[in-house]
Amino acid sequence: MLGKKLVTAQKRGETRALCLGLGMVACSMMMYFFIGITIVPFYTKSVWTTESVCKVLKANINDQVLCPNNEGSDDEDIFPYPCLQVWVNLTASGQEVMLYQTEDTLERNPKCSYVPGKSENSNEVKARIETIASNFKKYQTFPCYYDPGGTQTNVILSRLYPPKGLLFAFLWPTLMFTGGCLIIVLVKISQYVSVLSAWQ
Repeated sequence: MLGKKLVTAQKRGETRALCLGLGMVACSMMMYFFIGITIVPFYTKSVWTTESVCKVLKANINDQVLCPNNEGSDDEDIFPYPCLQVWVNLTASGQEVMLYQTEDTLERNPKCSYVPGKSENSNEVKARIETIASNFKKYQTFPCYYDPGGTQTNVILSRLYPPKGLLFAFLWPTLMFTGGCLIIVLVKISQYVSVLSAWQ
């Protein structure tokens, strides 16, 4: 009687472990699919792939502009903010080009180097942009990214999804997939050992 209970408990444990492993594999596949349709297209679409050194030539704050500068934007998403324009000397080519914060900044408003997030407090936005401008004037030289193919003549300060960020995004689903497969393999080995012991 006790032996039957132990066998039944073992089978239940193996079934639960097998379901856990299959669930982890299924979740990792969903995460792979989500990353593949969200992050990977932005990474592959970016042409600013080569790192170089930029030296600030001028950083000016012009009159207020509206954000964003995209067609079809809702009125509630449009708000005025000071336009910061940073011009740098690209060491790789020696050209004077405009600097943008990220790829998204150029798409949102190509006139400005920095586009703030939506904020109701215009004083905070103004103070933040003035701080960024002073930092550019203080730190004259810094790494930046440019397009080696020459499609885009401007440069960006940082990439939205650098290679390290993409690898980090794939790290967790990979660990989950590996853990799920390991659980399934261990359950199968346990079942094989049980069947072999019963046969002997």
